[in-house]
Amino acid sequence: MAALLSDAEITAALADLDGWERDGDAIVRTAELPSFRAAIAVVDRVAEDAEDRDHHPDIDIRWRTLTFRLSTHSEGGLTGKDTALAKKIDSRLAEAR
Repeated sequence: MAALLSDAEITAALADLDGWERDGDAIVRTAELPSFRAAIAVVDRVAEDAEDRDHHPDIDIRWRTLTFRLSTHSEGGLTGKDTALAKKIDSRLAEAR
């Protein structure tokens, strides 16, 4: 079990994340990649990262635009699992640019 983050902890975590915003009990980031292939490559890498962590984001694919939504459903909100995966997604997006 992962502990839910407090509002202050979420605010602090978002300050260290690139482009992420809070949306209720989730954090969300939308990113545009240079091409559809680049976007799908990011999704593939994030899928591997998610499997390794047994923590899976919701991903919306719109041509070369990706939207990631993170929440720890089993805990009913945001945990350190979400912010850790968000940091990894940030690094995957940076690699793709």
